[in-house]
Amino acid sequence: MTLTRKKRMLWILSLLCSASIATAFALAALQENINLFYTPTQIVAGEAPMGTRIRAGGLVEEGSLNRAQDSLEVRFGVTDGARSIIVRYQGILPDLFREGQGIVVLGKLENDGKLYADQVLAKHDENYMPPETLHALKQAKTIRQIPSSKQESTE
Repeated sequence: MTLTRKKRMLWILSLLCSASIATAFALAALQENINLFYTPTQIVAGEAPMGTRIRAGGLVEEGSLNRAQDSLEVRFGVTDGARSIIVRYQGILPDLFREGQGIVVLGKLENDGKLYADQVLAKHDENYMPPETLHALKQAKTIRQIPSSKQESTE
């Protein structure tokens, strides 16, 4: 093998190694920032990972909202019609948050089966529901009557 071929081979190998390392770093960064969506039924069935930040959504259960007297801690139930989970949140809830409304919470599922939320997102008008939540409720066949124009625009 000539000297020129050896140099080319080293350049190609170094380029392949650099590309592999860059790809590995990019995939690792993306893996840490993924927030997968789970319904309460999936969480109760054990499909959601423990201790990893996830998104969960559904309707706030009627009569489940409990506020602590001495802090900003709030506890409420989220349901998809089939199953429900308990969500604990420390902070101020959005203005549009109320029982019976669709929400999405971001947080970590702990071993006690409760979702410790660090962010609560409420719908922004009376007919909007996040697409993942709408799909989950349709699957559970508990969706309330929503005007068809709004359902089509979210899908």
